[in-house]
Amino acid sequence: MNNKIKKLLEKDCVILDGGFGTELQKRGMKPGETSEIMNFVRPDDVEAIHRSYIEAGANIINANTFGANRLKLARTEYTTADVVKKALGIARKAAEGTDTLVALDIGPTGQLLEPAGTLAFEDAYDIFKEIIEAGRDLADLVMIETMTDLYEIKAALLAAKENCDLPVFTFMSFEKNGRTFTGTLPSAAALTLTGLGSDAIGVNCSLAPDELYGIVGEIMRYTDLPVMVKANAGLPDPATGAYSVSAEQYVSDCIKYTEMGVQVYGGCCGTTPEYIAGLREMLKAHTPVLRGKRGNVSSVCSYSRTVDITCPKIIGERINPTGKKLFKEALKNNDINYILNQALEQVSAGADILDVNVGLPEIDEKEMMVRVVKALQGITDLPLQIDSTKPDVIEAALRVYNGKAIVNSVNGEEAVMERILPIVKKYGAAVVGLTLDENGIPPKAEQRVEIAERIAKKAESYGIPRSDVFIDCLTLTVSTEQKAVYETLRAVRTVKEKLGLHTVLGVSNISFGLPTRELINSTFLSMAMECGLDLPIINPNITAMSGAVFAYRVLAAHDENAAEFIERYGQSDAAKKPTVPKAEVTLAYAIEKGLDKDAEALTKQKLEAGADSMDIINNELIPALDRAGDDFGKNKIFLPQLILSANAAQACFGAIKAAMAGQTQISKGKIVLATVKGDIHDIGKNIVKTLLENYGYTVIDLGKDVPEQKVVDAAIEHDVKLVGLSALMTTTLGAMEQTIKLLRESGHDCKVVVGGAVLTQDYADAIGADCYAKDAKDTVDFAKKILG
Repeated sequence: MNNKIKKLLEKDCVILDGGFGTELQKRGMKPGETSEIMNFVRPDDVEAIHRSYIEAGANIINANTFGANRLKLARTEYTTADVVKKALGIARKAAEGTDTLVALDIGPTGQLLEPAGTLAFEDAYDIFKEIIEAGRDLADLVMIETMTDLYEIKAALLAAKENCDLPVFTFMSFEKNGRTFTGTLPSAAALTLTGLGSDAIGVNCSLAPDELYGIVGEIMRYTDLPVMVKANAGLPDPATGAYSVSAEQYVSDCIKYTEMGVQVYGGCCGTTPEYIAGLREMLKAHTPVLRGKRGNVSSVCSYSRTVDITCPKIIGERINPTGKKLFKEALKNNDINYILNQALEQVSAGADILDVNVGLPEIDEKEMMVRVVKALQGITDLPLQIDSTKPDVIEAALRVYNGKAIVNSVNGEEAVMERILPIVKKYGAAVVGLTLDENGIPPKAEQRVEIAERIAKKAESYGIPRSDVFIDCLTLTVSTEQKAVYETLRAVRTVKEKLGLHTVLGVSNISFGLPTRELINSTFLSMAMECGLDLPIINPNITAMSGAVFAYRVLAAHDENAAEFIERYGQSDAAKKPTVPKAEVTLAYAIEKGLDKDAEALTKQKLEAGADSMDIINNELIPALDRAGDDFGKNKIFLPQLILSANAAQACFGAIKAAMAGQTQISKGKIVLATVKGDIHDIGKNIVKTLLENYGYTVIDLGKDVPEQKVVDAAIEHDVKLVGLSALMTTTLGAMEQTIKLLRESGHDCKVVVGGAVLTQDYADAIGADCYAKDAKDTVDFAKKILG
């Protein structure tokens, strides 16, 4: 961190600027015009806005570069470098003679990343790298904001950290359900961004100050970094454009953040210099409290699930080729779906974390590990443990992992720690430390504890906290080293109680070579947990093993009122196994879990066996999509899983269409979709299109920035009964209203469904829409109602 920013963050509070697009609109920017182009056509207005925020008290201003990426600029004559250099030059000029710092502002690409979208993580990284390289010599810091996808903000943050030495502030945007649009948790954002080296973490956009208290509080529980708040001024009135939260109310609502310990304050959409000036005055009277440190709390996460290691958690061991003939064949044959099914079985059986090992001499381990990690994080939200001895494999996996993972493993050898620990630190992972070194596995507990302490100290020297070091005291086979069991258990207890480190064990090794291994394994597991074992690596599909963990949580008072245990086992007698989909992957299961290859293969099998294609669609595909949609509505799955379910259904439809080649294919109806005139945002529309097509509707997609008359002409030409209109910007809502007006005046008989972040039910009613859809599922439900 450079001295300017370090000195600034030593203050009790820091003030950022406020909304920029809305200020440009006041100065004449027209609907549909790109804010970044105003740097060239209205440079004086851009400079004046910067000055107004400096005069209001902003310590940092954002250059007008929010959308200066190659994808958003593709429709213009300007390059990323053109816009970035011009914008930073204007901001620098505005800040001359003041202590105000200038940030290179980076927003989202406007496209969904894999697996929900088509933009590869590596391509997103390159897009952000281009922005960083263009602005690194002109900016004081990098400000990455308004991100809703943890994967995308990770790509941006890595691009910044690897291509400049500027401080980086990161913001994500959350919804009222406490998650981002793609399902990211505040805790997951805090853990991941802290680990990757962000210098401050915050929330911006989407919600008003009084709607963000809980989200900000959760972020604070998972990071010691400075926390920032740049809320919206409420929601805009679609008719007038006026925002619902006044400057006075905004400032009043921010007082609570001073009591929470928020250090950095600013504003987003709808806020003006008046809001920033109000924050400045408020902060003179209300000094933010000094936050306490988070302490020795251990957590890992995917983007949508955080696992706090406060009691024994199960690490599933089945994604590993060791001793598994079918698994080895799957790796050789690139059968990713076999591996995914191994994961899903363990999820159903109660695993909390999944170990991932794809080491096999006959394959490219690095390439396979990347493929498997990407595939796994699309179909399950369990955090992953990357299991490899090769530094390049570990780094490749951590780079594409969307969350905070565990690395398995290092040991007490100096050379091994020096190879692996820098990678662990760079990507903010936790690490397993094996209590062995160049001399092998020590026979006595005290010697293993000494190695554990050596590993922990070495990790700390790289900046890895002790809370992220998990010690494996090593399970030896009882049939050959019976007395070693006692030493392992003593080591576990000592590491936990005296060193204060979490512990992990590969439990199944204990019974190798003995009959009735399950009995030995489950008994040893219970003994180890009583000695302080936190992370047993087991096969959770074996009920005696996973059941021992669930029972221990009850008996040790971790599972309050036995709620988890009762939910899992209370439906039947205690000996009954929880349902694990091991025997047969059905078509419905494949669709719901997003297993596209399995879904396609099963559809082909049914067709070859004489099944009617419409029966498959109506009785299997559509009900499976409905269940996925219901789970999405209940926050049981999130956007990536919903899209993967749709893609699996699409694979089924592809098989059906191929089988019906030459036959008349039936559509459930035609629908016109468009993002309205002046609006270039089409992520939401594209998601709706994907779902509608997979429900059997024919979609005429007119794209984005579509003139009003073009929508009308398409509706008449294709004789559609339903038109869907999308808008993300308040400035383009007039175009939506005009489109509906022209449709009504044309006399064409059709219904209109509207959606977008800035819309409300009241406004949809006011402009004559037939349906307001808050999300893609609502649109599908309305299409069913209108078209069947």
